Amino acid sequence: MKILFFLVTFLISGSLLAAESSNKNMPKHEWSFKGITGTFDKAALQRGYKVYREVCEGCHSMKLLYYRDLMDIGFSEAEVKAIASEYTVLDGPNDEGEMFERSARPADRFVSSYANENEARASNNGAYPPDLSVITKARKHGEDYIYNLLIGYEEPPENIEVGDGMYYNKWMDGNQIAMPQPIYDESVDYDDGTDNNEKQIAKDVVAFLKWSAEPELEVRKNLGIKAILFFLVLGTVVYLAKNRLWRRVH
Repeated sequence: MKILFFLVTFLISGSLLAAESSNKNMPKHEWSFKGITGTFDKAALQRGYKVYREVCEGCHSMKLLYYRDLMDIGFSEAEVKAIASEYTVLDGPNDEGEMFERSARPADRFVSSYANENEARASNNGAYPPDLSVITKARKHGEDYIYNLLIGYEEPPENIEVGDGMYYNKWMDGNQIAMPQPIYDESVDYDDGTDNNEKQIAKDVVAFLKWSAEPELEVRKNLGIKAILFFLVLGTVVYLAKNRLWRRVH
């Protein structure tokens, strides 16, 4: 049993080291939300939601978000109501004890394209599209990984054979992924005139996914800065008071 335990530990450690090594070799990118004073670009978040809605939503859910949360990224209440009303949710039971369908409201969670996991797998050759609510927290430097993954589709090298229903991606573990390339140049038309090339579209949707995983990011940073300033001032006052009280004591 001890030998088996150490063998399993060795294999797990090896896989973790390999994943960490892959992360180190992966390009890092500039993001508006990085750093202690980083903030979200609301225009980018709104574009990112448009990308999610038109490209990703057909397969991936975001079960932890409510439509009302979109007001935090600059959508008005009327716009959120209009967005939610385009979806249908199952509600009930009514007075007769029956379930019924109604238009979604801002207080409803994002509606999934699939009724359950089995339906999702059946529609994707057995692969289950992960929920994207906190996908950027799935691994270290998650936003860089997802961005690189989205733009990392290539034709496979001659010495590599890709399995049926799989696609070659240079940043995917094992270089094979079940998801076909989702983003191309001009995949989405931006209302604000932003260049809709592949990299810009990928960057916007990743920013939106980062916000969905950490909507409190800006509040947390502001609180952290205030706490640091408070303790700096307090430390200075305490230091000066200590020197004054103990300056004659040897």
